[in-house]
Amino acid sequence: MYKTPAQLRGMIEPGRITREALEAVRGAIRPGMTTLELDQVAEASIRAQGARPNFQLVPGYSHTICVSVNEEVVHGIPGARILEPGDIVSIDCGAETDEGWNGDSAISIVLPDPDRPELVAEREELSRITRESMWAGIAELASARGLGEVGARIEQFIDENPHPGTDRSLGILRDYVGHGIGRKMHESPTLFHYATPQPGARVKPGLCVCVEPMMVIGDEHVLVADDDWTVVTSDGSSGAHWEHSVAVHDGGIWVLTAADGGADGLAPFGVTPVPID
Repeated sequence: MYKTPAQLRGMIEPGRITREALEAVRGAIRPGMTTLELDQVAEASIRAQGARPNFQLVPGYSHTICVSVNEEVVHGIPGARILEPGDIVSIDCGAETDEGWNGDSAISIVLPDPDRPELVAEREELSRITRESMWAGIAELASARGLGEVGARIEQFIDENPHPGTDRSLGILRDYVGHGIGRKMHESPTLFHYATPQPGARVKPGLCVCVEPMMVIGDEHVLVADDDWTVVTSDGSSGAHWEHSVAVHDGGIWVLTAADGGADGLAPFGVTPVPID
């Protein structure tokens, strides 16, 4: 579960490659594209850097990304679905290097729609609050004793930032969790994105974990679609998903899948990331 300094250094490259694949998707996405075209953009980026998409190593899955649109929150399969103005699109991506180390990250993007500004604003706020709850959790890693404190901080942030125009918090998907990462994309320990009675795994140097809250505007209840992968809201409301891979080391924390190590996202929480030596 805990990695040596040399192993932590090995995690830097797959984090960078994963980040750049998502940046390529962000630069390409537009209404009229299919979700499969986004998958091709991500795969080309990863393979051009000599790595492989680690999602393709998951039994039964053959794509580079998961792409989830509107009522789809996570694990959406790329295909013929055409993106439309105003869609909120969550893209989850990962890469594995020849050395066997993994990266994993996710972003949510709202496509512009001048004809439906209220819908766009609602979905942008959903994405913003979800993203900032992730950063609140990552910041907590800098001082937490156990991962339970990270989950509690995420839930606290959500409760303190209700959906605009209401006094209601966003719904937290409680059946889908964060995880350790290293030689495999999914390793122990488990990270819940809400408060639990358990303290969780100890936070200490060598820990690498993916912080990935998934939030919905409406009811937290979700269903798995007939494809046995895509997770959709039961009430048809929109969802968002943000994720970063984070390393805890002797000097502090470093966000492996952020270009600046997480400096910009962590600044509002008074935390400065420290590069891995």
